[in-house]
Amino acid sequence: MSEGYQARDAAIVDYDLWQPATQGVWLRGPRPASLQAGSYFACVGAAQTFGCFVNQPWPSLLAEQLQLPALNLGIAGAGPARFQDPALLELLRGARFVIYQVMSGRSADCSEFVSGGHERLTLRDGRELGADAAWSELLHRDLEGSHHAVLRGIKNRFAAQFARKHVRQLVAETQSNWTAAFQTLIAAVARPSILLWFSKRTPQHRPRFHSLQAMFGEFPQLVDAAMVRAIAAHTGHYVECVTSRGSPQPLAVPVRPADAGTGEPEQVLWTHNAYYPSPQMHEDAANALLASARELAS
Repeated sequence: MSEGYQARDAAIVDYDLWQPATQGVWLRGPRPASLQAGSYFACVGAAQTFGCFVNQPWPSLLAEQLQLPALNLGIAGAGPARFQDPALLELLRGARFVIYQVMSGRSADCSEFVSGGHERLTLRDGRELGADAAWSELLHRDLEGSHHAVLRGIKNRFAAQFARKHVRQLVAETQSNWTAAFQTLIAAVARPSILLWFSKRTPQHRPRFHSLQAMFGEFPQLVDAAMVRAIAAHTGHYVECVTSRGSPQPLAVPVRPADAGTGEPEQVLWTHNAYYPSPQMHEDAANALLASARELAS
């Protein structure tokens, strides 16, 4: 997926991709000069850590302030289970300390979907869909055959308020599995750590079931304050950065999101980055992390 980002965004930014091992995942550069244990700090996360459309994501900005190299392990669409890969665990265990971004809850398993720690989900019938498409299909399954717009809207509002018990159960199951996977990851790495909440919203979230957006919420989708507290209890520090400064970010040239291979329609063009954090938001995150990171770096 990192290669897809580079293909999509080549006219705007060079992500300086590199691989830590043969046939390994492609990571955002710059590559640390050394991967000797203790010579770098590691940043675990998804696209918000990778730094789509920005020259210096928060790991690089923080590395400059600490004068300590950062290993940017931001992987597109990743959930905590993605980092149970033995090669990634080895890199994380060699870090002086680790910063964990609170990642999306939609990249977790439930009894309807298998994620493997990715945003693309495998359904019971063997199909593979993006999380938005998979959950939207599930959420509105009870509207199949309802074609009259007004009647469909009435039925949707009624179902959202009084029905969709199965969907509610699956959301709770996904949230529980996400929390367990994150706790397992932190325990497996066993390094001093910081949990970073980096979002346009606060951790408060109550899913509602009339639309996908209302159910997911703003990134990190499906994650609420109780989940964050359960994870933060396993890290030494918790840092909250709620910001939308500089968003939406104007892009130097339009980009076609389909070029990243993420399934968007071919005709769609982006002139602004309204989803990923802006450069100013990355600055805010680095500044919010600085005090805790300095303590762990010393």
